[in-house]
Amino acid sequence: MPSRRSRWALDWFVFFVADIQTGFGPFVAVYLTSEKWTQTDIGLVLTAAGLVGLFAQVPLGALVDSVRSLRATAAVAVSAIGAAAFGLAAWPVFPLVLATRLVHAGASCVLGPAIASMSLNLVGPPGISARLGRNASFMSIGTGLAAAGMGVCGYYLSSQAVFYVAALLVVPALLALLRIQPAEVAPRTAPVAPHPGQSWTVAFAGLRVLLRDRALMVFAGCMVLFQLANAAMLPLAASMVTLRSSSSATVMVAAAIVVPQAIVAILSPLVGIKAQAWGRRPLLLIGFAVLPIRGLLFAVVVDPHLLVLVQALDGVSGAVLGVLVPLTMADVTRRTGHFNLAQGAIGCAVGLGASISSTVAGSLADRFGSYTAFVAMGIVAAVAFLAVFLAMPETRPSDEAELEADTPTQP
Repeated sequence: MPSRRSRWALDWFVFFVADIQTGFGPFVAVYLTSEKWTQTDIGLVLTAAGLVGLFAQVPLGALVDSVRSLRATAAVAVSAIGAAAFGLAAWPVFPLVLATRLVHAGASCVLGPAIASMSLNLVGPPGISARLGRNASFMSIGTGLAAAGMGVCGYYLSSQAVFYVAALLVVPALLALLRIQPAEVAPRTAPVAPHPGQSWTVAFAGLRVLLRDRALMVFAGCMVLFQLANAAMLPLAASMVTLRSSSSATVMVAAAIVVPQAIVAILSPLVGIKAQAWGRRPLLLIGFAVLPIRGLLFAVVVDPHLLVLVQALDGVSGAVLGVLVPLTMADVTRRTGHFNLAQGAIGCAVGLGASISSTVAGSLADRFGSYTAFVAMGIVAAVAFLAVFLAMPETRPSDEAELEADTPTQP
């Protein structure tokens, strides 16, 4: 049974990590637009970061599988993200902005699996569904509060101030991380948790095993389509708000983050519970169904205030995927191990879709207008929903006792 101290410390670490990561969301588009960057240049920077995420997910997932201290790994990643935030604020020129985005992308590839692994090791397989719901709830609360605070900073100070705030938030994140008991997040089970000291050869042998898993490959394809439609939606909407209402753009973008994150905070624990009662697939269908509706509404809505309401739909998808992506990875790796390699494979899918989305949507918006870009993303989102409906199998184990029995204890 994990101690209350470690459980609460992980809650607060997730909360502050979400605070820090919020600065690298749509505020980047607002900041760079205010610095007179074109949509094409913004898209290029976002694409480069997406490509780093694409190529780094698998090797960095293997790295997290092999490290002896998840806490130290997470601390290095958080510190790197804080340094990137400071650099972005201090030197908003193309080469340095590109460098900070690349550092952020690489560190995020480490941080996500590290948090998921600490969560899995802390509660074990029987408690992972509820723990992931709790993580998603704290993450959404952190994101929402950070967006509100950063929006106020951007409105009363400058868009640049957002990134200084993100850098400062590294301090409480590290303090929370230090309160997690190392022994309680150390690897507990061989198949679903990382293997300290595992060689790179064995890690990539495990990747070959995962590539033969139909459920994982179908899910990866669905996530490519989802991110192809989703990744550029909010940044493009943020740029539209900046052009139409420049004086209050930062506040409007903050509201567009706070509202859906409030929805995520409310729904995530429920998703964690219903994932066991209903199964994974029905919830995935709900999460994917919302995206085409959101894309088409963005295409026809022009009032900046109504755009915030449209973005609220992202809270439904965010709650579903925030819980079910790592939960599905735990499902498909329960007999093979390699939890972080599976996350890396899905991270590749997310990075591929996101990197293409940013460039394609930015180019469509510059050449044909935002209406065309949003309609195109809505069509891709509809294809993603059909892919889940037609091809994605159910991955929930028959019961948690079977999952626990299938998990041998690491010697």
